[in-house]
Amino acid sequence: MPTARKSSHRKSSSSRSSSRSKSSSSKSHRKYGPKAKSKMKKVMHEYKHGQLKSGGRGKVKSRKQAIAIGLSEARRSGAKVPRKKAA
Repeated sequence: MPTARKSSHRKSSSSRSSSRSKSSSSKSHRKYGPKAKSKMKKVMHEYKHGQLKSGGRGKVKSRKQAIAIGLSEARRSGAKVPRKKAA
């Protein structure tokens, strides 16, 4: 009789752990906020139309540089953006 209880206990604990993982995965936290999204949209539009400039100098030709400029502008405006990675 005690073994039956243990087996039922194990089943319930395994179902609990699977439900925990489902609930934690369903909760999503966004890496970037809506303000950052709008900044990036504006900057990428400028980049694609050849109007994005770096520091008032020549046009930005690299997509990576355009993304870096957009994230930098978003950070300055106070948007939710992750910190820069240390080099």
